Formats: sequence, C-alpha cells, structure tokens
Amino acid sequence: LSSSSSGLHIGSARTALFNWLFARRHGGTFILRIEDTDRVRSTKEFLESIMEDMKWLGLDWDEGPEKGGDSGPYYQMERLNYYDEYARKLVDKGIAYDCYCMPEELEERRKKAISEGKKPGYDGRCRSLTTEELGRFKKDGRPSALRFKVTPGQTQVNDLIRGNVIFNHEEIDDFVIMKSGGIPVYNFAAVVDDYMMKITHIIRGEEHLSNTPRQIMMYGALGLPLPQFAHIPIILNEDRSKLSKRRGASNLGDFRDKGYLPSALLNFLALLGWSPGGDREIMTVDEIIKEYSLEGVTAHPAVFDEKKLEWMNSQYVKMFGKEKLAEFSLPFFLKAGYAKEQLGRNNGKWFEDLCELHMERIRTIPQFAEESAYFFHNDLTYDEGPVKKYLKHEYVPEVFEELARRLEALVDFTIEKIEETVRKLAEERGLAAAKIIHPVRVVLTGKQVSPGLFQVMNLLGKEQVIKRLKKGIIFLRGA
Repeated sequence: LSSSSSGLHIGSARTALFNWLFARRHGGTFILRIEDTDRVRSTKEFLESIMEDMKWLGLDWDEGPEKGGDSGPYYQMERLNYYDEYARKLVDKGIAYDCYCMPEELEERRKKAISEGKKPGYDGRCRSLTTEELGRFKKDGRPSALRFKVTPGQTQVNDLIRGNVIFNHEEIDDFVIMKSGGIPVYNFAAVVDDYMMKITHIIRGEEHLSNTPRQIMMYGALGLPLPQFAHIPIILNEDRSKLSKRRGASNLGDFRDKGYLPSALLNFLALLGWSPGGDREIMTVDEIIKEYSLEGVTAHPAVFDEKKLEWMNSQYVKMFGKEKLAEFSLPFFLKAGYAKEQLGRNNGKWFEDLCELHMERIRTIPQFAEESAYFFHNDLTYDEGPVKKYLKHEYVPEVFEELARRLEALVDFTIEKIEETVRKLAEERGLAAAKIIHPVRVVLTGKQVSPGLFQVMNLLGKEQVIKRLKKGIIFLRGA
C-alpha cells in the first residue's frame, strides 16, 4: 500500500479488500507491503494509521509489518539494496542508462515540444552520450537518474478483467526506474518486490493499467516470470465525478468517524465493482469469501452511493445486538458530551436498553447520538415548528397534571404500568389514546417522532418524566 498524508483512501481500502478476498478464497498468502519511498508523505504516524485502518476493517495480513515472514523487509526503504542489485543487472545488459537531464532542462524541452506541436515526452538525449560528456557530468558531480530503454514494438497486457490490452511502445518514453540518490520509482520497485515476494496475482485499480506495459518490459528484461494482472474499476461519486475529499468523505477514517460499522463498510466495498450474482446485498465475510471471484468483477466504474451504505449500515445495526451496539456506540456518545455517569447507569444496562430502543431506527451512530439527545439534556423547546400543534388543545395542561399525579403514585414504573396508566386516563376522559400520547411525547422529547413512548418514559425514569410534565404545564399555563 502506498502511504498518504490523509490516511487510507477508500479506493485503496477497496483494492486491499479485493486482494484479501482473493487470497482468502484461494488459500493464498496476503502480504502487506508499505511503499514508503515518498519520504515527505511517509511519516511513522501516517503509516501506522494505514495499518490501523486495515485492522479496523478486518483485513488481517499473513506477512508484513508487525507479523514478519519470509519475504521481508516489508518497508521499501529497507529494501534499497535489492533495487540497486536489479538496477545494475539492467545496466549491465545495456537496457538501462544514466540520465543526467536536470528537471528544469526537461521542463524547458517539454514546453518547446508542445509549442512545436510535438509529443512532450523524453527525447532520449542521454541514450547516446559520448564518453567525453559522461566524464564531464561525473566530474562536475551532476546527479543522474536511471532510465529504462524502451525498444520499438508492442506490449500486450492479458488482463483478467479487461481481456487483452495492446500498448504501442511509440507511446511510451524511456522511463525512470531509479531517481538520483538511489530511490526507486513505483514501477521498478513493484517489479522487484513482486518477484522476490513470489506474488502470483496483482489486483489493483485501473489507473495503474498504463503502468503495466512498463512493468512487463522490466519482467522480460530481467528474465523474471510474469504474474497475472487484474485492474479493478475506479470508484465514482453519484454524479460520475471522481471520488475525492472535496466531495465528502474519501478516506476510511472519515467513514469510521461517521459511525459506520466496519462489517457494513466491508460488505458495501466488496460490492463496489463485484457481484456474487443475483440480487444479494447483505452478506457475511465468510459468504463473500466463498463467492468471491475475479470473474464477478466488472470493468465499468463503480458508483459510491452513500445512501445505500447508510441503509446497509442500518441492517448491520439491527443484527448487532444491544450489548455489542452499546460497546461500539459509547465513544460516540462520550464525544458528543453526554455524561459518562448516565451512560454507565445500572452497570451500563441503561445504555444497552437505549440502544435496543433505537436499534430499528439507527442509520449511523452519530445520528443515533443526536436523535437520543433528549435523554441527556433537559433544556427542551417545544414552542416552535410542527411540535407546537400537539400542545395547543385546552385539555392538555389538565391531562399533564393528572398524568403526573398518577405516574407519581406508581410503585412499579414499568412499560406495562405506564401504558396502562396513560390508556386508562384517555378512556376516562373520552379521548383517543393518541390525543394524550402525542402531547406527552412532545413535552418529554421535544420531538413529534420518537421510539415507542412508553419505552421512552421507562428509560427516562419516573422522576424525569414527572419533572418534564410539570415543566410543560408551567409553559402552557404561562403561554
């Protein structure tokens, strides 16, 4: 995986998932390799965050950092001696050569080519430097990169998803494989590492398809066996634009912070560009592994529909169980500023019951925390918007007063006793139960919609329910 200053991109997470599923499906070895040659972006903190993201999603690796294995080291900056060794082989074969062109010179020649209507690629200037020129550059201490010499012809990529793709070499310039300072570029380092780590299948995003002919050339030049390639579709926003941070969440950490369950996100990502056939959508990890195949991967772009992800997340919430949901939700409620003492009431059983009460309604955990705020805050308002209509009837203050008196007299403040009390009062007053339930819901929650009122009252507790009813009486009689 390539490191990024903003964590593991959702596209990279999907690519890692497809590789992981393929390895698990076929009993292979899933190796985590860190491509950290970009020293500006590859800080220790960001590299660790990438691994934490993968662990959170459930992508365990068989070999790699923290695990070890026979194919290490697993950080590319610890493998520089290998890249140097294979680079020297290409030089000795006359397939790679030193390029002393400076960045500003390359840019100047690129602009000139464009102005003359020519292809703005590398012109091969250092391919045939004289002995005198080479000597002068070395004497001056001029830095050099190492370029691969592209010969005329074609390269065919036998892609497991896209079929055969032909690349004409006239469209490919002599490309850099080692930067000055001995740091390899991605294409070269990947070839060396994939060979040495005995990688059989390379599954990556379609944006890498143009890299593949260059890599195939290097495999051929070094006499190395060719792995199989599969390029999975890119991910687009619903408006068909490229998935990016500017358009919303684009990194795995963003979705974790938004309260998505890892199991739901894994299921969702697995179906971005792959289908098991039929109309199945909710699948366990084991089911996905059993069904996964590259034959089911489409070549068409995958559209990221966050509404569908929300729906899928809600299905997983329902399957979670109140204990597990409470454990997962607790950090989000603490972050929202809710009192730890209240969340821990009755050894945490109160919070578990709160989770169970909302389970059918939860899309994401922050949304759950927001919608249940009235359990934690007493400063409710119910004199604005649509809720006001439920309190306008003349009978409401008197009903609140009588209900408070009857609830106060209850010895067992159970859901059954609360419901019995409310319905009996409605019957005695000649009112439909809803004529009491709606106003009571508003004064207790500040909302016109909530989970079942009697369950809400039970969780709020007798003291708080009576206090809010009396507050509502004061408000209405003072209005």
